[in-house]
Amino acid sequence: MSKGTNTYKMAHRRRREKKTDYKLRFRLLKSGKLRFVIRKSNNNISCQLIEHDSKGDKILASVSNKDIKKLGWKGHGGSIPSAYLVGRLCASKEKGKDAILDMGLQRSTKGSRIYAAVKGAIDAGLNIPCSKDILPNDKRAKGDHIVQFALKLKKENPDKYKKDFSVYLKAGLNPEDLAKHLEEILAKIKK
Repeated sequence: MSKGTNTYKMAHRRRREKKTDYKLRFRLLKSGKLRFVIRKSNNNISCQLIEHDSKGDKILASVSNKDIKKLGWKGHGGSIPSAYLVGRLCASKEKGKDAILDMGLQRSTKGSRIYAAVKGAIDAGLNIPCSKDILPNDKRAKGDHIVQFALKLKKENPDKYKKDFSVYLKAGLNPEDLAKHLEEILAKIKK
């Protein structure tokens, strides 16, 4: 028998479940800046501004789709305009501060909901280092692409229009009016 034994060091539970990348988290914490944390699902997006403390993280602001619905938002919770509003509302609580993006293990895709939330935060006055090329343009962030698609679909296939935009119609919002509705919610956020 050999005197040496093989030992196995088990990884942290969140690492095994592929929920946390500890090396990335450590780099974010070393920056010393606030973290602008974005998490998304198919029907929801949430943003938080978190300050690291040795005793535990402090959440300075936390906003999700539920908060913009309280302001009257009738659009789908998983859309780019919805993400823009959530980011805007979250950052409006902590204007002028420097932050760093923390998107966890989510995939980085140009113009996605994650970057729509970042654009909303930057437009509200939060300083997040980010390339302008990766952010959605103003029209897309404010739902113009949805309006154009709705107009086209309503004209070409009314049944599919009713099916695809059932969430909007059920909430009492015509998809063609989405951009105007977004401006109304932005006015409420600015107050």
